[in-house]
Amino acid sequence: MSSIDSWSVAGRTFTSRLIVGTGKYKDFEQNAAAVEASGAEIVTVAVRRVNVSDPGAPMLTDYIDPKKITYLPNTAGCFNADDAIRTLRLAREAGGWDLVKLEVLGEAKTLYPNMRETLEATEVLAKEGFLPMVYCVDDPIAAKQLEDAGAVAIMPLGAPIGSGLGIQNRVTIRLIVEGASVPVLVDAGVGTASDAAVAMELGCDGVLMNTAIAEAKDPVRMARAMKLAVEAGRDAYLGGRMGQRRYADPSSPLAGLI
Repeated sequence: MSSIDSWSVAGRTFTSRLIVGTGKYKDFEQNAAAVEASGAEIVTVAVRRVNVSDPGAPMLTDYIDPKKITYLPNTAGCFNADDAIRTLRLAREAGGWDLVKLEVLGEAKTLYPNMRETLEATEVLAKEGFLPMVYCVDDPIAAKQLEDAGAVAIMPLGAPIGSGLGIQNRVTIRLIVEGASVPVLVDAGVGTASDAAVAMELGCDGVLMNTAIAEAKDPVRMARAMKLAVEAGRDAYLGGRMGQRRYADPSSPLAGLI
């Protein structure tokens, strides 16, 4: 895929459309190897769980260079707006980060976003100068509300976090893409390379994943597969798929046969 086909969020431009997480890996070393294989230029970091500020313990920054890879602090584990806002304020103090990933979960069983709290947090963060990329339900109305509230990217789930079920509702993802004027990235639910390709074929600007790579039998090889899948899906979208027909249509004309 041509490097000219870049995408931008909040004025920052990237060529890789794959964002990877930093949780569930065996160790930081394996995580770093997977990031390299994926070609990702952004990694998302759970501020409440991953050490990025205590030099007395192993630090992610020793393995994944924040000067080369953009860190996207996230609010994983937050179940209300206040906790999410506080977490990102601490992240900004620790690393100066303003481009952030907001997720406010409703409850532990489904890890679905609480959209009322998510919208409230988005408004507050945007007013404080943050640039929130926001995890949300796959609802085109909610997506537009988040954009109006100051979200710099919309990140609808494909399926529940960590489920690996793939994109469950292509219709709503496509509607979100069509209605958005900010980047749309599928976040959560990707299980294998074909899922990533589907997200890109729907016109999404990118895909974020963690478990699909971290819990693969060979995370580094899976990371490489995801890189290729995202590129293939993007090319397929740009190439413009053929129309679907109810019946067969021969590749060679039936008229004029010998």
